[in-house]
Amino acid sequence: MTVGVPKEVKPDEYRVALLPVGAEELVRRGHRVLVERSAGEGSGLTDEMYSEVGATLVDTADEVWGEADLIVKVKEPQPAEWPKVRPGQTVFTYFHFAASRELTEAMLHSDATSVAYETLEDSAGRLPLLTPMSEVAGRMSIQEGAKYLERPQMGRGILLGGVPGVAPAHITVIGGGVVGANAAKIAAGFQANVAILDVNMDRLRYLDDIMPPNVDVLFSDRHTIRRQLERADLVVGAVLIPGAKAPHLVEREDLARMATGSVIIDVAIDQGGCIETSRPTSHAEPTYIVDGVVHYCVTNMPGAVGRTSTFALCNVTLPWVLRLADAGAGVEGVKKAAAEWKPIALAVNLMSGQVTNRPVADTFGLPYAGCVGA
Repeated sequence: MTVGVPKEVKPDEYRVALLPVGAEELVRRGHRVLVERSAGEGSGLTDEMYSEVGATLVDTADEVWGEADLIVKVKEPQPAEWPKVRPGQTVFTYFHFAASRELTEAMLHSDATSVAYETLEDSAGRLPLLTPMSEVAGRMSIQEGAKYLERPQMGRGILLGGVPGVAPAHITVIGGGVVGANAAKIAAGFQANVAILDVNMDRLRYLDDIMPPNVDVLFSDRHTIRRQLERADLVVGAVLIPGAKAPHLVEREDLARMATGSVIIDVAIDQGGCIETSRPTSHAEPTYIVDGVVHYCVTNMPGAVGRTSTFALCNVTLPWVLRLADAGAGVEGVKKAAAEWKPIALAVNLMSGQVTNRPVADTFGLPYAGCVGA
């Protein structure tokens, strides 16, 4: 099989989908690996590192897309890439289809197979390919929140940890999953006052056991959220429903409860955002203000720390890239991999013009063709 690694084209995206060691493993198994020149530079990985282990370097993305049976990416195909996708080709990446009908329709019309990192689920119900980037984004949310609370960034001018005689910031984290837990951990380390909200009592009991004393765990409901917004200097949106659009837990009218210059970091923006006033932003223009509240809604937060993120991502994706490659090219190869590996079956969101992931189908009212391999 030919495995292709194009350079990411989303603005300020510095990750790459395959490490040189991954290319070496694929070559050792008899696969051909095409890597677009400079694809790894944003992560500190040179072209020579890939060529030394047997990968073939090509000059253009068109060569990669035109020859590869399996495309391995980090971010969803961008509009300029949609015409490059070929029928029968397999694309393995983060898709987050529920956030974009246009992307969903483009990939359906391509007749390619879309295998999504974010819905690959193991036997324990965990999302192993989403977890490392959720860890990065959760930790980054506090870094970014600290920055945008500074007055030159239109924030309240608050230091997260305060100083003796001055109270620290109050941080509200909505969602107690991987993103939320990592955000709360880092916020606690800054000596801020932290509240983390979730609807799962078992999860709240676990968080209560592991979090330091300056973190309160609270059951999430409308009243609790409103009370927290009145206190919060920084709100982190960390809600995830796998494969589906995030629910709006903070509505436009709720912003009136927040102080002018307070900050929202909506990490859920990849799945549409959990704040009604959220809209996608970029690293180049990361924030905007609604009703006096600073909104940070960058859709590829981990891309800013490309070296850390690339290694963290590729550590977990490589075993699944190998399984897809070894199973063979085209639809039959994916079906073979899905029959052998249930996580791959759950990761196949679209195949041959049909939706094979129920949350995606439900989000857009499209026919659901059933899970591949079911």
